Amino acid sequence: MEKNKIDFKKIKKEYKEISLKLASCDILKDRKEYQRLVKKFSFLEKIYNLIKEYEKLEKEEKDLESIINSSCEEEEVKRLACEEIKSVKKKIEKIEEEIEKNFFQDEEEDRNVIMEIRAAAGGEESALFAADLFRMYSRYIERKNWKLEILNSHPTELGGFKEIIFAVKGKNCFSYLKFEKGVHRVQRVPVTESGGRIHTSTVTVAVLIEPEKTELNINPDDLKIETFRASGHGGQHVNRTDSAVRITHIPTGIVVSCQDERSQIKNREKAMRVLKARLLERMQKEKEEKISKERKIQIGTGERSEKIRTYNFPERRVTDHRINLTIYRLDEVMEGNLDLVLEELRREEKRRLYEAEGLDKEK
Repeated sequence: MEKNKIDFKKIKKEYKEISLKLASCDILKDRKEYQRLVKKFSFLEKIYNLIKEYEKLEKEEKDLESIINSSCEEEEVKRLACEEIKSVKKKIEKIEEEIEKNFFQDEEEDRNVIMEIRAAAGGEESALFAADLFRMYSRYIERKNWKLEILNSHPTELGGFKEIIFAVKGKNCFSYLKFEKGVHRVQRVPVTESGGRIHTSTVTVAVLIEPEKTELNINPDDLKIETFRASGHGGQHVNRTDSAVRITHIPTGIVVSCQDERSQIKNREKAMRVLKARLLERMQKEKEEKISKERKIQIGTGERSEKIRTYNFPERRVTDHRINLTIYRLDEVMEGNLDLVLEELRREEKRRLYEAEGLDKEK
């Protein structure tokens, strides 16, 4: 990080301004503004403390340089100063990395997420690839020591998924998984293909932030809750009670169903979590004035032309079209080594943030 690449003065000024606002009694009258400032203060405080440490080390470095360049100091003192300055420079480099890391971190990086995988174009082969993607994410989540919880699923007779919805909890999970939203395209010979021809199919993935309990309140009068009998493959009943739950949010028309649990109460709880995540996403996109239809921007229509990534099995190739990245390590990616792609996407995001801030591209 080059000196003054990040505006230290601006950060310190904003930190002090927010500190004064939070110390005022008037701020407690506006709970939303208070919560926003507390969140912003927490973000700035980490950087502010790092800047203080950086400036302390920078002064120490200058003092040591003065000793080294002085004609009055003894050679032994200069030698010791040379040794000391090496240590100080290493500390400065480490602090610079920490400042940069905290400054460009995603504000939502610590949020838990709900992911939705759906078969799109390609029929049964699309459903089978949806299952493959779920397996890939499961392995990746295990590598990251995050926690996975299935909320709802609609399996097919051949072992695929028409749809599977699951929650992910863990440190920084959103900052990685957010890149997965969009259309994923697969090119391979399906198990259902007897002629050995390569088919192209697509699967859509949505990544939603799971709301905190106090973050989103839903009026019970806005909900239509129905129960029905859960069914398995071929319409066979999972149980003989009406344990499955379907919830409709009347104002928006969003419908969520859950049948994975035998308990109606648990199915209702899981369905509400998915509903809240979809509502929060809708609200966020409306604020940004980027929404036309519910979740349309994230997952598109599932058409092959909208893909974000292609998995080509005959060539063992993975291509992420957003950054023109191609790697020939498909087997590793499908086994959960998704960082081969995601770390490159994170680096590109960081580069774009530099450009947005009017900063240099290189360190």
